[in-house]
Amino acid sequence: MKRPRRSSSIPAAFQPDSALDSPFDAGGSAAGGVRIIGGKLRGRSLPFGGDPHIRPMKDRVREAVFNLLAEDVRGRQVIDLFAGTGILGFEALSRGADRALLLERHFPTAKAIRRHAEQLGLADQMDVEAADTFVWVRRLVDGLLTGTDGRPRDVLSELRQLPWLVFCCPPYVLYAQRTDDMLTLIRQLMSLAPPGSIFVVESDERFDPTLLDDPEAWFVRAYPPAIIALRRL
Repeated sequence: MKRPRRSSSIPAAFQPDSALDSPFDAGGSAAGGVRIIGGKLRGRSLPFGGDPHIRPMKDRVREAVFNLLAEDVRGRQVIDLFAGTGILGFEALSRGADRALLLERHFPTAKAIRRHAEQLGLADQMDVEAADTFVWVRRLVDGLLTGTDGRPRDVLSELRQLPWLVFCCPPYVLYAQRTDDMLTLIRQLMSLAPPGSIFVVESDERFDPTLLDDPEAWFVRAYPPAIIALRRL
């Protein structure tokens, strides 16, 4: 999910120091927000002003994906590689996922996601890393990630305590501009994932899902313009 580089281009609701009287719509309206569509937080909204630099997964696509996942969401470690608004992580936790790790390279947006997690009572279940996804995954593979104190941290062992639900829903242009990097990213994470993990890859027509490893093992459906590829390990 794509994000801007400059804080001035972020919707007002996503500004890091914005003071919102009612950041979440308890009445369930999606106006001015991205709506959680299922689970215990169904109807709650994340503030989002429709900025073109951020592309949340459309409601109908998200609903289709979570219908495919059904009860398989429960008890999992979610990893959202390109978080944007963070809606996929919030949706998964609402539907019974145990924990969520969200990667978002734009620092003010990551800060906004953390604030929204606190306001929804999910701060203890959601970790938000303000990091470039490609760099973060390389460091995970190489065992080079550190904690807030700067000391080495075995993040992989922590993540592997539960089967994963991985969302790879980047700006679509990355599939065209960095095809090999995207394939490597998915391949590396699949090699590290615990048994029973699930991967969801969202793209558009610029990416051919048959390029994924063992393409026949992927369940592919089109929800134009989105193409969803899902695989259970």
